[in-house]
Amino acid sequence: MSPTRLSTVVLDAQDAHELAGFYLRLLGYVVRAEEPDWVLIGPPDGGTGLSFQTEPEYVPPVWPTRRPGEQQMMLHLDIEVDDLEGEVERAVGLGATLHDHQPQDDVRVLLDPAGHPFCLWRPTQPVG
Repeated sequence: MSPTRLSTVVLDAQDAHELAGFYLRLLGYVVRAEEPDWVLIGPPDGGTGLSFQTEPEYVPPVWPTRRPGEQQMMLHLDIEVDDLEGEVERAVGLGATLHDHQPQDDVRVLLDPAGHPFCLWRPTQPVG
């Protein structure tokens, strides 16, 4: 076994606590640790978490267009769901925005309240 392991992915935002709240509701995670400008959330039963860091100079990424001089997407989260349309509706109700550009039938690209793209997807073939 490797002596290293991925513990969390950190997303910057204007307000770490606000964005953490969105993902807590979306994913059903729990708060594992928090400070005034940082929050760590994760699955209740353990596993890799998500962290959020307040960055006063945060600029939302541009996706999918690549315009010189604008912040580009550096990563996005893929979230597997059973009911794609139902979960899209729920995510939008929690504060996400459905993006105009939808590249695949089994994937929906949304923007979280801070503007980070994330994908809800439904497997079309058994995963294994």
